[in-house]
Amino acid sequence: MLVQIGLGTVLLLINVLVMAVAALALEVAFRRVHPWLIAPPQRPKLLVMLVGVGIWVLVVITAGVWIWAIALRGLGAFATLEEAVYFSLVAFSTLGLGDVVPPAEWRILAVMAAVNGFLSFGLLTALLVETLRLVRLAQLERRHDT
Repeated sequence: MLVQIGLGTVLLLINVLVMAVAALALEVAFRRVHPWLIAPPQRPKLLVMLVGVGIWVLVVITAGVWIWAIALRGLGAFATLEEAVYFSLVAFSTLGLGDVVPPAEWRILAVMAAVNGFLSFGLLTALLVETLRLVRLAQLERRHDT
């Protein structure tokens, strides 16, 4: 049990580190394109930004799924990488379909993967909303200044 909790904690922290690095990269990119985003025409640029940030979220979630899948496969919890990826994706999304399950000795780790997914979706959703809010506020401020 303690081994699973320890491994799960390490994997969760690795995923948090990946999200932090990705958030910093997003901030750098956002600062570079900020003048372009607030210049007219604004609405199409908001759409472009939404698509871009959406792709960014998918990349970060996919990285998290792969981190868990590689770890689970490496631990021997699944016979194939495809099974490990599928299980990790189902756990991350908290679907819990139950068609592919890890052996009993790794079930606590499976729950930690779901917790990691829940945390990831929450943090990334918050960043997505905050990014959109900041861009839209800057666009409206620019519109009122001109």
